[in-house]
Amino acid sequence: MIRFRHLSVALLGAMAIAPTAFAQDTSYDSTNDGKRFAVVGGFAVSEPTSDPTIAGASTQFDGGTAATLSASWYFHENFAVEAWGAADKFDHRVRDANNYKIGSVESQPYALSAQYHFGNSEQIVRPFLGLGYYESNFDNETPEPTGPLAGQRIGVETAKGAMATAGLDVTLSPSWFARADLRYLHGDSDVKVNGDKVGNAKLNPVVVGLGLGVRF
Repeated sequence: MIRFRHLSVALLGAMAIAPTAFAQDTSYDSTNDGKRFAVVGGFAVSEPTSDPTIAGASTQFDGGTAATLSASWYFHENFAVEAWGAADKFDHRVRDANNYKIGSVESQPYALSAQYHFGNSEQIVRPFLGLGYYESNFDNETPEPTGPLAGQRIGVETAKGAMATAGLDVTLSPSWFARADLRYLHGDSDVKVNGDKVGNAKLNPVVVGLGLGVRF
């Protein structure tokens, strides 16, 4: 948490190092040609790390795939704010304890996070870490026509929680780069059948993605 108790001392210190700080900021702009924004389009796999119990029965949620999109603002050479989300929906098959399909559901997560990018902008390979907040919408909850939930109305509420990110950028040109990242989404949501809560879906998925980005 940022502290402001010694603001006057900080201001004096900033004045003393202003020339150096200005030179560093100018170097950042020159090595990136003023590029402080980035957009990444990619493809990801979402794999739940835990499975919920619905109406007293154990279930398993399979992983799904979807296109993803992110936009970042680099307000410092090492720090960025990223908006990330699934451009499409992850389709999850739901199976019972005997591995029989009992239904399916789609999820579409989106998140806002702060990131720290190690090293400097001149490096070819640059890792980063991030921490933020996500929400994941669920829809198209469809029970199997011959399964135990056939004919019933299934609902999975929006999941909310923290998201941690670890990734790696590889520079391809002054404007283009490749990205690989891993995101852990920690949160849960209620599962309802015909409007009554019957379980809690704590999927806590890991999302592994690959993408191509452009700086501008």
